[in-house]
Amino acid sequence: MWLCLLACAQPALAASAQGRQSDARPTHIRPTLLAEGPVAPGQTVTMAVLMQPEPGWHGYWTNPGDAGLPLSLDWSLPAGAKAGDLRFPVPQTLLIQGLMNHVYEHDYAVLVDVTIPATARAGSPLAVSAKARWLACTDTICVPEQADLSGTITVGSGSTVSSGGRDTRFAAWRAALPAPLDRPARFAATAKGLSIAIPFPATATIGTPHLFIAGQGLVDYAAPQAFRRTGDWLVAELPRAKGMMVEHPQSVSGVLAFGADKQGATGAGSSGGLSFTAQPGEVPAGGTPLAMGGTTPFAWRTLVLAMLGALAGGLILNVMPCVFPILSLKAMALARGNSSHARAEGLAYSAGVILACLGLGAALLALRAGGAQVGWAFQLQNPGVIAVLVLLAAAITANFAGLYELPGLSVSRSGNSVGTIGGAFGTGLLAAFVATPCTGPFMAAAMGVALVLPPLAGLAVFAALGLGLALPFLLIGFVPPLRRLLPKPGPWMEKFRHFMAVPMGLTVLALLWLASRQGGWPLAIAAFALAAALLAALALAERRRRAGRPVAVWLVPTILALGAAAFLGAPRLAQAPASASGALPGARPFSASALAAARASGKPVFLYFTADWCLSCKVNENVAIDRPATTEAFRKAGVQVLVGDWTRADPAITAFLTQQGAAGVPLYLWYAPGATDAKVLPQVLTPETLPTLARSSQGS
Repeated sequence: MWLCLLACAQPALAASAQGRQSDARPTHIRPTLLAEGPVAPGQTVTMAVLMQPEPGWHGYWTNPGDAGLPLSLDWSLPAGAKAGDLRFPVPQTLLIQGLMNHVYEHDYAVLVDVTIPATARAGSPLAVSAKARWLACTDTICVPEQADLSGTITVGSGSTVSSGGRDTRFAAWRAALPAPLDRPARFAATAKGLSIAIPFPATATIGTPHLFIAGQGLVDYAAPQAFRRTGDWLVAELPRAKGMMVEHPQSVSGVLAFGADKQGATGAGSSGGLSFTAQPGEVPAGGTPLAMGGTTPFAWRTLVLAMLGALAGGLILNVMPCVFPILSLKAMALARGNSSHARAEGLAYSAGVILACLGLGAALLALRAGGAQVGWAFQLQNPGVIAVLVLLAAAITANFAGLYELPGLSVSRSGNSVGTIGGAFGTGLLAAFVATPCTGPFMAAAMGVALVLPPLAGLAVFAALGLGLALPFLLIGFVPPLRRLLPKPGPWMEKFRHFMAVPMGLTVLALLWLASRQGGWPLAIAAFALAAALLAALALAERRRRAGRPVAVWLVPTILALGAAAFLGAPRLAQAPASASGALPGARPFSASALAAARASGKPVFLYFTADWCLSCKVNENVAIDRPATTEAFRKAGVQVLVGDWTRADPAITAFLTQQGAAGVPLYLWYAPGATDAKVLPQVLTPETLPTLARSSQGS
């Protein structure tokens, strides 16, 4: 403000007027266009776009990292004037959900040199303007913003230019820029990534450095950077990017930040750095590894909390709707609680559950490390897996109906268990595989954290999930008083097993419907035919077993062949997936642009992510979403509805879920008009949840 007063009092010396946003729309980062001081005709003046984020918001460096967009300017300059490149200060690192961002969480100034025409008249103001666009983000939401900036440059004579009237803040803003390196750097591309050698005196000290690479697609931004010092060189080893876009770059440029980011009194905020351009050349070998004392220690507290959340989530998963297909398995297992092998079966069952969760977790982490955009329950996005599940559910249904006996699930007519330790282990494997497609309370956040932790720590979270899922059966096996609460074995168990064939049969029908949704009726018919062939083989095997004839020699290859045909052949039959069913009237498919447009409308926005294989999602849709009361409430309030259908793999949806810290579905978000952040709704909705939100939004 004092600059404006100075401009009024001394127009001959004035530097600039404060930039304005002519559209007057509020933004989370306030931009101001400033000139350093008066300039002679034909000369160059430094201008600054001062960016002032609100608390909790940040802007981006020229290469934003894994996500984000930097400031861009579309200039409107007088004839003959030219603007140079934008010069950004040394950025900070910000790791969110495994994505590395190069940001500014404080006030920062982007500098640019503007050369005015030689024909400009001394003593006259020169109007300049620019259309500014940038992305403003918090840890949970990003908002594209723009503003029309305007300012003036005072054209002075030689005496007025040298006599003062300069904005003293520019000195601090220049100090925040990386200093240009006076000698060339070198780099070598290796199979693992880039080795970059930067000239750096052996006598100079350095804190916790970080290399910000200007080029896109060269390195893995979120991967740890290793540094070593050898003579007058600082060598950085940067892991290559997943799907490296440039295998043999001709040059590599960037910024070496000297140490931990910190905000100074000026608000420019950085501990300094060097800008460099590296050419291909020999990188010195050996040297002393740099002790990264400022690196963040392993977050044991985060791991413990994630494991506790996964344990609670797995425990709750036992009663979640998505576990209903295996409740019959659990019921039969619990009914065998008086067996002398209760402890051994409890351990075997738990081992199967935990091993299955570890296997799914390891596959998920490996796929993500390879660059695949996948999330929790990714296996159910594969038509082949759905076809295999049809076979499994059909086999269990037939077992419950008495078509054949399966060790671990069967009871004799007297009610005694004919289960084995191996059968309990297999039941645990199957239970976890079928029971974990959906996320429940506590589990969503825990799975999101598991995906960004180091691999071993992430696997520990998945193991905790399996322990939670197995915990009830494990307790019954080891706590006799709990076993005594169960009904005594008897002939009723045979009838109960036959009764359990009904829900399992309904599960088969549900999986066939899902197959039709995943890949059309050809996939569903093929899965049904393979299931029928499997049941015929099992029935024949049971008849031969009762006759005392061996069956394993031909039954096992037959089952493996049918399973392979389902897993490998089903995807070849899959057609384009059907659109999301049961969506609210007027609902539109999710996309980043559709969400931005809906939020810009000034109306409430309800965004939900679902999948046909997620039973929790379908229960919520039947109970709370696809209801006349919800439709009417949304119509009155003008609610914009967006649906993200994750039935088949969708990288855009996976990326958005990851950004929200969710590893899977369901996810329900409510954007109130004018709100900066979305409200995350519970994963179990009631009939009044959405109408209440709509009415409250309408009232406000």
